[in-house]
Amino acid sequence: MFNLLLAIVVSASIDSTTLFLGDQTDLHLQATVEAGTPLQMPVYGETLTPELEIVDRTLVDTVRLEDGRLQLNQYLTLTSFHDSLFYIDPIPFVSGSDTFFSEALTLNVVQPFVMDTTNAITDIKPVMKAPIWIWGIVRWILLAFALIALGLGSYYLYRFIGKYRGDKGPEMPNVPLRPAEEVALEKLNRIREEKIWQDGRTKQYHTELTDVVREYISRRYSVSSSEKTSDETLRALKPILSEQRDLFERLKKMLTLADLVKFAKWSATPDENELALKTAFDFVNETTPQPSEQSDKSDSSDSSDDYLS
Repeated sequence: MFNLLLAIVVSASIDSTTLFLGDQTDLHLQATVEAGTPLQMPVYGETLTPELEIVDRTLVDTVRLEDGRLQLNQYLTLTSFHDSLFYIDPIPFVSGSDTFFSEALTLNVVQPFVMDTTNAITDIKPVMKAPIWIWGIVRWILLAFALIALGLGSYYLYRFIGKYRGDKGPEMPNVPLRPAEEVALEKLNRIREEKIWQDGRTKQYHTELTDVVREYISRRYSVSSSEKTSDETLRALKPILSEQRDLFERLKKMLTLADLVKFAKWSATPDENELALKTAFDFVNETTPQPSEQSDKSDSSDSSDDYLS
């Protein structure tokens, strides 16, 4: 309907005029009004008619047309579970005291299959249990046993072949260890050349210096100096260096100074740093076995401590 005074146009259309029982279709409601003209879209509850249900609806969407008018759109989703031809009365749109009606519509809801009413109504069948497939279970069990047997067989075959061949893997050649004093002097010379204490790295300097001495003590006297404190190391060395008391006292001063620098933030003087390095050199040189001592030691022992295997 078109009203010249209010310039309101309303319409209603349905997407499908034929619908299978339980299916859904959309009813499109549309109104075109001048901007500023009040209009109330149709309001429905859960049904459009007693046997046509509204299962969903959209919000009213407003679109401005090119001529400045407004177009209002809304969709109602309909369904029905009754086999019948439905007549939909003209749908009212209210504007102030005026009511505008859309055209009438029809919707044919049909049954998609023919029901046989000659058969008696039967009860719902109970839930059926799926039969147990015995062979399927047995097959998986046999497969598991086969895999276990294959794994055990491969393991014992590998052990048998290794035992038969006497394959113990590649043997590492016996590499003679470098003498403890040679390694220590090489590291001390490197520390002397770097002179890192002159760059302010005094703590690192004394740490590296005592590490070299401790490593030398561990190899020279079989004293685990790296795992001991300075006092424990000195107690272990005291009976060994009983005939070199002066050397023992100098070593004690060097280790004590290192502990003060490392743990008490002691600022060692340049002379003390130089003296610590000299003491380390003296300790290694004065405790290095002489050739005659090394010969006697090799003749009296079959130890292989100087070799890596």
